[in-house]
Amino acid sequence: MNWQEQLASLRSELPAGAPEPDTPAETESCGETPRQNLHIRFERKGRAGKSATIIGGFTLTPEQMATIAAQIKKSLGVGGSWRDDEILLQGDCRDAAKRWLTTHSHKVK
Repeated sequence: MNWQEQLASLRSELPAGAPEPDTPAETESCGETPRQNLHIRFERKGRAGKSATIIGGFTLTPEQMATIAAQIKKSLGVGGSWRDDEILLQGDCRDAAKRWLTTHSHKVK
């Protein structure tokens, strides 16, 4: 018995998986986000002299926010976090953040 026949015999023993989604809304992944009208601001006040770039105006689910925040931080090579509808990036990276967001179909002011 070759490996393909062994695999076919094991396939019948597997439990049934979840049915595939039929509607396009269910097939969207967290990485695909709708276009947003965002604003970027730079702050230093109240941060012990450390600078921060804050991107606000998101209307996403927490999963989508976490995904976008992780992607932008990794792409720009900076630390940061997200809370509610804002992403905080360490340092002054307004220009790089604006470029990243516009290339990913977001409108930035």
